[in-house]
Amino acid sequence: MLDLITDLLPDDPVIIAVVLILLSLVFFSYLLLRRTVLEFRDGMRGGER
Repeated sequence: MLDLITDLLPDDPVIIAVVLILLSLVFFSYLLLRRTVLEFRDGMRGGER
């Protein structure tokens, strides 16, 4: 099982760094969008009171 994982990983550290940066950008943009939508929804509910 470990051999399969090491075969799938590229040997070039630059490619690994680029993939990690892209994954972190996607993750943080998801968190930002989620927070924005939740705050907007709470703001709209607050305006109804």
